[in-house]
Amino acid sequence: MNYRDRSLLDLAYQLNCALQIDGVCEGGPGEPCHSNQSRHGKGGALKAHDCFFASGCRSCHRELDQGRRFTREEKADIWQRAHERTMLALWQQGLIRVAA
Repeated sequence: MNYRDRSLLDLAYQLNCALQIDGVCEGGPGEPCHSNQSRHGKGGALKAHDCFFASGCRSCHRELDQGRRFTREEKADIWQRAHERTMLALWQQGLIRVAA
């Protein structure tokens, strides 16, 4: 069973698009874009664990999931960089913290 946390995913709406795909990005607030990699729990119709998301605008999300512009490896790299930017922004903005 994959990890699910709606409150974690909802944080994506508080951040700007981290995917930032040239010629596609609308900018502005994002939505949660799950990893499409099996190492993050993705399989068939099953989404990756909720902790593996990046904030992305709808256009970038669509390009990442359904577009044909990039190879699978390029998409994985785009998502990984966006995930890292998303996690850093969440920590910097105090949206996630270490429990005390």
